Amino acid sequence: MSDLKTGLSRRLLLAGSAAALSLGGPLPALAQRVGLVPGGSGGYDDDLLYQDQNGAFYRRRNGRYEPYTGRVEFGRPVLGDEGAVPGRGPVAEPGPGPAPQPGQTPAQRSVVERPVDDGPIDYARAYAAITDDAFPIAAFNYKKMSPAFLRQEIAYSGPHEPGTIVVDPRARHLTLVQTGGRARRYGVGVGKQGFSWSGIATVNSKQAWPDWYPPKEMIARRPDLAAQIDKLQSGLGVAGGTRNPLGARALYLWQNNKDTLYRIHGTLEPYSIGQSVSSGCIRMINQDAIDLYGRVPVGAKVVVLG
Repeated sequence: MSDLKTGLSRRLLLAGSAAALSLGGPLPALAQRVGLVPGGSGGYDDDLLYQDQNGAFYRRRNGRYEPYTGRVEFGRPVLGDEGAVPGRGPVAEPGPGPAPQPGQTPAQRSVVERPVDDGPIDYARAYAAITDDAFPIAAFNYKKMSPAFLRQEIAYSGPHEPGTIVVDPRARHLTLVQTGGRARRYGVGVGKQGFSWSGIATVNSKQAWPDWYPPKEMIARRPDLAAQIDKLQSGLGVAGGTRNPLGARALYLWQNNKDTLYRIHGTLEPYSIGQSVSSGCIRMINQDAIDLYGRVPVGAKVVVLG
């Protein structure tokens, strides 16, 4: 490990361009160059290892990032044990990957789990198009939105502990309380259901690209929905995807082991954020819904103000 320590460099590599896509998936936006690989390039662009925010190691070949295939012990690569370079020993067998969860759709199994970005909020990056998820998400033109309803880091001195979601339907804000007197605030759109319930709940489940099951009463009021509805695993509904009004992510809120029927979710209509809309619970810009989804665990406390 002395070679790794000798070669340490803390320069950050920006890897957000199309040329910085790994063969196995995108390298997170910030990756750290962590050390030299002795013994020559072996066909790689350089002799460096790169480490992403999750601790995974990569090499670069032809401008693309590939997972480091050598052994990793105690969170550090065992240098000189990478089969992709001649004389480095056998290639490590890839792991089986995460097991599919019961009831997941194929789209949900292909969702990209994104690392949380706690850096300064850059709106051009925060609201950029997402092309590598189960379904594409268009860029959001944040310049057309009131800054009051864009993602923000704010000071927080309220009574709720870190990790709590506070929804204020009348102010059209959702706030995630963080440590150190700070919070992350998002703009939301509110439908009639969004005003119909208040109190304390927990996040019972989280769904990426969730299916939507409109009630029979809504279908009766909206004959146009009939053309969109299919028979799904839990009944008649609209499969998760780009035409589903729940958007890219959804949090399901329960109270006392009972579904409140209250949802925090993405939307097909991002420019409705900050407004009262005809139906729905609490809707968010899809990029914001993804950001919140990555920060909130199942079991998180949710306070909905009356």
